[in-house]
Amino acid sequence: MKVAVVLGTRPEIIKMSPVVRELEARGIDHFVLHTGQHYSHNMDRVFFEVLRLRPPRHNLNVGSGTHGEETGRMLMGIERVLAEEKPDYVLVEGDTNTVLAGTLAASKMRIKVGHVEAGLRSGDMSMPEEINRIVADHVSDILFAPTEVSMQNLLREGLDQEKIRVTGNTIVDAVNQNLSLTEGRDIRSELCLDRYFLATVHRQENVDSPERLRRILGGLELVSKELGREVVYPVHPRARKRISAYGLHVGASVRMVDPVDYLTFLMLERGADLILTDSGGVQEEACILGVPCVTLRDNTERPETVEVGANVLSGTDPQRILDCAREMLRANVGWQNPFGDGNSAKRIVDSIER
Repeated sequence: MKVAVVLGTRPEIIKMSPVVRELEARGIDHFVLHTGQHYSHNMDRVFFEVLRLRPPRHNLNVGSGTHGEETGRMLMGIERVLAEEKPDYVLVEGDTNTVLAGTLAASKMRIKVGHVEAGLRSGDMSMPEEINRIVADHVSDILFAPTEVSMQNLLREGLDQEKIRVTGNTIVDAVNQNLSLTEGRDIRSELCLDRYFLATVHRQENVDSPERLRRILGGLELVSKELGREVVYPVHPRARKRISAYGLHVGASVRMVDPVDYLTFLMLERGADLILTDSGGVQEEACILGVPCVTLRDNTERPETVEVGANVLSGTDPQRILDCAREMLRANVGWQNPFGDGNSAKRIVDSIER
């Protein structure tokens, strides 16, 4: 058996790292194909080094572009590699253009596809990610649903229950495995931090809208001033570019820093009093780490985080962001992690072997 792991973004590297490690541990023939979507050294290649993963065998270096440009270049490149390598299975993870291209290329070549993190739904078809995950789910051969909620989403859409495996979310495996690599480091000393909040803002619907981005930055400043904490904001290159292009002001109490490697970011998450984010993966990580979260969106494909009391949706209104931050700082942090026991990668590889 030969397995291709197709990924293209930082969250995919993180969430597929336990699967790659499990394939290696079992001696299963496999390779990683990296599309190079949204490539930057700090946010991609260095992640393989920091997570102690072998570099990808193939890198398409697609870079950024329109959805059509990215997906078209990926389809051509992935098809070429799959024809050369002839894997029996292709594994994709999440909801990116890489997932869409990898699923389409493999399925048209009659190679079986396993979709890791299948069944997530926001209900918002204006999000490109929602389209990608729906198409991937309906084309894939095995659907690795992280929770019962995601499985029910798939069943409601008429997908065959025989295709679905509830495995838990590999993000739990990744957090547990990768935190062990941070032993001996003190992030507060490294970055001269006292108590702080952590923010991430990168989603297209937020950073490509001058008004939404202005309101979010205003909300971060308001939260910092009213609640007496510095906000640390590692800025995605796309967001930094938009902030500059729109001429937006960022308050002095919001510390904008360059993107950091994943282990540093994991420590920043663990040490924060509160996380404010529009990232799906960060919502999950905050929940797993026991850190209250405010999601800077109007919907989420991770409703489990809200249901257990780990997360609340604020939208982009500054006053609402502040109110939600206050609410979450008062929240009981003893919630139950809904994403599994950290053995998701083993279950995924077990299913493929069977």
